[in-house]
Amino acid sequence: MSRMGYEGIAVCVPVTVPYSRYSLRSAHWFCGRALAALIKDAGIAKADVDGFCISSFTLAPDSAVGLTQHLGVSPRWLDHIPMGGASGVVALRRAARAVQAGDADIVACIAGDTNYVDSFRNTIASFSQFANDAVYPYGSGGPNASFAFLTDHYMRQFGATREDFGKMCVAQRDNALATPHAMMKRPLSLDDYLNARPIADPLRLFDCVMPCAGAEAFLVMSDDRAKSLGLPHAAILSTIERHNAFPDDPIQIRGGWAMDVDGFYDHAGVGPEDMDFVQAYDDYPVICFMQIEDLGFCAKGGAAGFVRDHDLTTGGDFPFNTSGGQLSVGQAGAAGGSLGLVESIRQLTDQCLGRVVEGAQVGLASCFGMINYDRGLCTSAAILARSSR
Repeated sequence: MSRMGYEGIAVCVPVTVPYSRYSLRSAHWFCGRALAALIKDAGIAKADVDGFCISSFTLAPDSAVGLTQHLGVSPRWLDHIPMGGASGVVALRRAARAVQAGDADIVACIAGDTNYVDSFRNTIASFSQFANDAVYPYGSGGPNASFAFLTDHYMRQFGATREDFGKMCVAQRDNALATPHAMMKRPLSLDDYLNARPIADPLRLFDCVMPCAGAEAFLVMSDDRAKSLGLPHAAILSTIERHNAFPDDPIQIRGGWAMDVDGFYDHAGVGPEDMDFVQAYDDYPVICFMQIEDLGFCAKGGAAGFVRDHDLTTGGDFPFNTSGGQLSVGQAGAAGGSLGLVESIRQLTDQCLGRVVEGAQVGLASCFGMINYDRGLCTSAAILARSSR
């Protein structure tokens, strides 16, 4: 059966609730601020939003259902996406289909988290039983150990060096310097990157995201509705989603993108060479390299050479994570999974907060989430275009 397209669907009103390193406010507050900004920027009433997609690690003990009472909303369509970094595109997919089916007219996709002093410790303690069983006996815990394992294996398998990862991180920091809500505000040199303090070999400080508090959000509605409201908007050309891809691989060197990449571009009617920018999920550099490969920009194992040969800054020949990505902006919990998607909407609707990719017509946002000890379980990606396309 051929896939249904996304004709007539608009993605609009990109919103960021400014990030803070720590906060005493709840995840509910950050989600509420995101909703308030969506309503204000769209020029609509709260009651006009009749669908919600929510993603959050720190909303517990509430879920999306409990949040409706906090926000004072009565949606007729509701979803809670528990997929961490993959949630942004998954929310986009589900919201678009809800609008197409007539189950909702305007869907608010909101991802937000707080960061108390002990939030990160509490999150990783209950994040994955699989991961706990694998790493706790060795006196370790959390994602740093798992991604050190993945990074070391990738470097041994394909010959990537820390200098290769560093070039990407330095470029992203340059992009972030113009992003007002970026947590990292100082330039980063390759020497700074290489000589940073060790975290979990081979990872050092600037290989690891900084947990923080904040929110990202956007609206999904019909193209006609967006036009009637006078809202600049982007169109959806294609999306994919995959879970627990390649389960027989002894350790992850590829993600679910590789299973669906051909159909992904065929559905969009474009190819990798047509992308004016790429926003990749970047909690650690090795995952960016996997996405560059699995999304067809180079062969498996070729990302290091690809990065060496290209300029990843916003003004370069391969604009990559144009806001700075999580490695320089920060990771506001589940909002990290929507950071690149929100940035894509901004680039394609002339609403950038930072540096602009001049003449951008088509862009790709890719997501990755739910790390277990030896792999991330969730992947997703979307290709968006200017609505005039």
